Amino acid sequence: MPADTASADDTPKTEEQREAEARQADAAERESAMLVLRKVVPYLWPRDMPWVKRRVVWAMVALVISKLISVATPLFYRDAVDALSGEGAPMLALGAVGLTVAYGMARLMNVGFQQLRDAIFARVGQRALRMLALETFTHIHRLSMRYHIARKTGGLSRIIERGVKGVEFLLRFMLFSIGPLILELVMIGVILTVLFDWSYLGVVALTIAVYVWFTFAVTEWRVRLRRKMNDQDTDANQKAIDSLLNYETVKYFAAEEREARRYDAAMAGYEEAAIKTSYSLAFLNFGQSLIITAGLVGVMVMAAIGVQNGTLTVGDFVMVNAYMIQITVPLNFLGTVYREIRQALVDMGEMFGLLEQPAEITDKPDAPDLKVTGGHVTLENLSFGYNPDRQILKGVTLEAKPGETVAIVGSTGSGKSTIGRLLFRFYDVQGGALKIDGQDLRNVTQASLHRAIGVVPQDTVLFNDTVRYNIAYGRDGATQAEVEQAARDAQIHDFIQSLPQGYDTQVGERGLKLSGGEKQRVGIARTLLKDPPILLLDEATSALDSETESDIQDALSRAGQGRTVLTIAHRLSTIAEADRIVVLEKGEIVEQGAHDALLAQDGRYAQLWHRQQSEEA
Repeated sequence: MPADTASADDTPKTEEQREAEARQADAAERESAMLVLRKVVPYLWPRDMPWVKRRVVWAMVALVISKLISVATPLFYRDAVDALSGEGAPMLALGAVGLTVAYGMARLMNVGFQQLRDAIFARVGQRALRMLALETFTHIHRLSMRYHIARKTGGLSRIIERGVKGVEFLLRFMLFSIGPLILELVMIGVILTVLFDWSYLGVVALTIAVYVWFTFAVTEWRVRLRRKMNDQDTDANQKAIDSLLNYETVKYFAAEEREARRYDAAMAGYEEAAIKTSYSLAFLNFGQSLIITAGLVGVMVMAAIGVQNGTLTVGDFVMVNAYMIQITVPLNFLGTVYREIRQALVDMGEMFGLLEQPAEITDKPDAPDLKVTGGHVTLENLSFGYNPDRQILKGVTLEAKPGETVAIVGSTGSGKSTIGRLLFRFYDVQGGALKIDGQDLRNVTQASLHRAIGVVPQDTVLFNDTVRYNIAYGRDGATQAEVEQAARDAQIHDFIQSLPQGYDTQVGERGLKLSGGEKQRVGIARTLLKDPPILLLDEATSALDSETESDIQDALSRAGQGRTVLTIAHRLSTIAEADRIVVLEKGEIVEQGAHDALLAQDGRYAQLWHRQQSEEA
């Protein structure tokens, strides 16, 4: 493209455009924050859980009492000082020692009621955290295969982790930091006005106003820096997890240094963002200290002048100092609390955004369970494409009768595995219908469909747990005897018994401590324990060597007895005994029939067969 016809997207953005985009982003973030707050409130005040409401009310009562005591404490301090200096009239006839003890007791009661507040609210916060974590976890499992293929595990785990922690932080600090701080400032302002005059309140109010303005302005800037730092952190974490999940691939290509450079590049971006964040924190802390110190000195000078003029006592001077320090302590945390609340809202916004992701495949309202009477699988003029502009299956019609073994073969990209995904309803068909015993899969519940089909995939992935756990995963509540019988049927029981820890042997991450054949046998045993009427073998032996494949094939033959079996195969020698073989090419059936009949036709199947035979020879 000539330089003078470059697209608008390539034109550098002006400062005004960047500022406009930043304002739009801030407005969108504020809208998102309000949405998040509306979603959090039900966890704090649920309609169907009165005990939660009671705990929230009692926690707030304890909070108010602690603040009343906190505001009254400097009065004891003032009277104790006046009693010692012989000035003023103590509000209680306790004497200097008694007032000092009262002052200590008030401080202790303040802390005690704060801790009581936290103890009462702890169950509310932890319940909200648990419920939200469970809701997120459940929702992720409801999302479609399309979403999970595109997702990044590391980034997803980080979003969930930060979002759940953000809920706890928001509930605690919104209730116990911002609200109490405002209440305390109002109380102290009233006391200063009543005991002294409005000028003290004016100085304190001006100090707080400037402090809050400065804190919020700088914190807004810091939030943008933190957001960038979080993005870099997520990116670095994703690269680390992705590299570890592909540990073997990294070793195969001697790419340790390459992965280290890739990870370090991501961490370099994080480092730069983190340094800017640290610089901004130093600026924030110094500015806050300057404003507070100026306000403190101003009020103390006014009090000192009052003492010199005889209108105030030394106790009053000390009390004013105590109140200013009491204001200073929570204000020092205001920037941190505000930033953390903003960050919590951002993190929770990402998590609630995840919860807003719609499930592509859902059950129809009042959908019945699938009733399998024989396991008759029918594809009627089936059409499907992952993208609208590329059809994978084009009008496929075939059937697998009860107890029949039907093999689906074809070259790469012909649509074999897609049929398996549609059968399990990872996706919905876009044309035609897919039925089991006359019931359209779109009209029955997914849970009942999944219970009716057993799958042995090309690469069985195991949980990082024991062999027993992985086999027993086939049926919840299976006994040890049932687990062992399934292992015998899959011809792996003797191997498990030969292991030092037997069925308690840990299989490692994704089953890496077992060989490919051992993992497949465990997967077959798991499926046999499930005892489904329909069995889907998705290239279950294509990644194995010939000897292991032969052993696994025996186990698969046993698994298929009495069931309807759909076998998706690349290696044709494994399906020669199938009742019927269906040949797919470019999403269409070009041949079907028994092995011998297809060879006699000397068509596409015969070409594939002879090519594989010559390659093996």
